[in-house]
Amino acid sequence: MWWILGIVALAILVALLYWQLIVAEGAYLGPRVVALLYDLSAHVYDRIKHFDSGYEQYFLAAPLTTALFSFPNPLVLDVATGTARMAHTLFHEVGFRGRVVGVDLSRKMLEQAVQKTARWKDRTLLLWDDASRLPFPADTFEAVTCLEALEFLPNPDGVLQEMVRVLRPGGLFLTTNRIGTDAKLMPGRTFTTEEIERKLQEFELEMIQVRPWQEDYDLVWAVKPGVCTPQTPRRVDDILRCPRCQSSVTRTEEAFRCDNGHSIPIASDGVVEMVRVRG
Repeated sequence: MWWILGIVALAILVALLYWQLIVAEGAYLGPRVVALLYDLSAHVYDRIKHFDSGYEQYFLAAPLTTALFSFPNPLVLDVATGTARMAHTLFHEVGFRGRVVGVDLSRKMLEQAVQKTARWKDRTLLLWDDASRLPFPADTFEAVTCLEALEFLPNPDGVLQEMVRVLRPGGLFLTTNRIGTDAKLMPGRTFTTEEIERKLQEFELEMIQVRPWQEDYDLVWAVKPGVCTPQTPRRVDDILRCPRCQSSVTRTEEAFRCDNGHSIPIASDGVVEMVRVRG
């Protein structure tokens, strides 16, 4: 009898671990666990996901580039950028002339991102940081994206609020909504189509469109109200803010330094390590 109970208990433990670590990817265990799991899988992540370049161009890069056609030098922020999936596909789009800022809490994923964007390093900025407090002033980016990540963030509402804050009026917002069987296994982390639309309306986004994309995800497009007029090219120094005091920064060879003397290190691979100076 006891051995039967032991087998049942082991089966329950295995199922619980599978749910927490595979299906939910550590989402219920905190951001450090999520980042650790991505660190462990970073070197094989793209192979696991089996990204199709043509598929990525058709559903992501082409429509985003078209929507940004009136801006000669658009800035795109990609939250939870991972291995720079969004930047990589945008830079392969002939009509895209902008730059991409990627933010992620997994340092190993950013190492992969550096390699994938090496050809476009002068148009890419990668930040090791927590997306709940984005180090940019309001109304900065012509587009803000976040793919396959909202359900894994500890405070998705807070991140959504931050993404909308840094999006320019008239700018394009793109995220994903988890659907399918696994979505039902993440209570409190996923939304129905009606719920995600209502949530974005609460953040005062408009022209919300939910479009089929993958078996497990829909694409969700929206626009921030207002008129987004073209701007002259902006340097990173113009948009980045100190994560501790929110003051402006200037770049040196090894770090960004803010007006109040805080130093934000730039690693040898070019990643700006914001988490090291978070207050």
